[in-house]
Amino acid sequence: MCHLSSFLVALSILASYIQQGASYEYVTKNFTVPVDHFSFTTNATFEMRYLVNDSSWDADSGPIFFYTGNEGDIKLFAENTGFMWELAVEMRAKVVFAEHRYYGESLPFGKDSFSNEKNLGYLTAHQALEDYVDLITALRGDNRIPVIVFGGSYGGMLSAWFRMKYPHIVQGAIAASAPILEFEGMNKCNAFYRIVTSDFQSAADDCRYNIRNSWDAFNQIVKSADGLAWLSKAFQLCKPLTKAADVKDVKDFLSEVYVNLAMTDYPYATNFLMPLPANPILEVCEHLKAPNLKEKELLTQIFKAASVYLNYTGTTKCLDLEDADGPSLGGNGWGFQSCTEMVMPMCSNGVDDMFEPSPWDMNKYVADCKKTFAWVKPQPFLVPKRYGGLELARLSSNIIFSNGLRDPWTSGGVVESLTPSVVSIIIPEGAHHLDLRASNPADPNSVRNARILYKKHIRKWIREYRGTV
Repeated sequence: MCHLSSFLVALSILASYIQQGASYEYVTKNFTVPVDHFSFTTNATFEMRYLVNDSSWDADSGPIFFYTGNEGDIKLFAENTGFMWELAVEMRAKVVFAEHRYYGESLPFGKDSFSNEKNLGYLTAHQALEDYVDLITALRGDNRIPVIVFGGSYGGMLSAWFRMKYPHIVQGAIAASAPILEFEGMNKCNAFYRIVTSDFQSAADDCRYNIRNSWDAFNQIVKSADGLAWLSKAFQLCKPLTKAADVKDVKDFLSEVYVNLAMTDYPYATNFLMPLPANPILEVCEHLKAPNLKEKELLTQIFKAASVYLNYTGTTKCLDLEDADGPSLGGNGWGFQSCTEMVMPMCSNGVDDMFEPSPWDMNKYVADCKKTFAWVKPQPFLVPKRYGGLELARLSSNIIFSNGLRDPWTSGGVVESLTPSVVSIIIPEGAHHLDLRASNPADPNSVRNARILYKKHIRKWIREYRGTV
């Protein structure tokens, strides 16, 4: 299984939303920021892109709602973060979406931003947060305007860290599906895949067993040339398998599909990573309910099940194993961040989960990173050291962490309230940051109630800030 790919998909879900009927207007602007905020070795600057809408803003009393952009083109986030826009109208706020350095058009060295280690070395979360500090300071000017930050997944991590590191700059944070505890020494590496498995188990108990049994069925079927040919035809592969070792690509592909389904298991039809029906895991498991399936029968049903994700519209002609994730974001940038500061241990054992055994091996992780970035060495303890790790209760205030129990990234989320102002919201029916999507008639009550609570806390944060200034 490709752990880096799993997180890239998670981080890209919010940005790749295509909310049917949603349309938001904004003005695109640029803001000059230093390439390096933390040393005096260079005076270089670059243009960071941001988007702004102040059509609902009350300049005398309204707040700024600021989206801490993550790993992608900021327009995708702005056009598809419906809750933030809805709330801005209600609370008469200015809306700002800031683009993360090295993503979208905010490239410190233009087309050469990824060309060498010197240019790429300024890609860190800490540098990005400083960009946001400078932008907010400029937007405020001499006015003491309350600022609330929002973010989902990696963006949610940034929002939480922003409030922790710069409480004098932002007055509160909504951190949705933010796995800030998914780091060395703070979490069990097998938790992620256990949650994915529980999603499939809740749909049909034999569903997870059939998926677990399929791995050995794949291994057995490709032992012969006839088996390779049969599998290539049964799975409608664009590029037929030529040797038994190629089956690993099929299995890795399916593992990513199961993870994607868990993260996108929403209660209404969506169209982003792939066109999907409402509650797609239920649809998948309809094909995997029968027990004791033989090898070819089992793999035939596995393909039918996976096709709910891969070909729900029936328009795909063949299966491309290099395109499991659908539209991608800044793969180059996130690959670098994963090989430097964003090291998130993951493992599976094939007993507590439905995946093949895959132990966490830091040495292998380092070796894989060096194949792409020969000069870097992953630093698994950098994030806990820089942002406080498990000391959240002592270091934080005015943060809401939300986690859906259907979201595998809850494995690294803050799932218990730590203080009256560091609050955890659990959304039992929620997949990956469902609460940041635009309102939908099919939203469960837990999402509706969570949003009501967000409004209550945001009003409180603004009121308290107004009182102190």
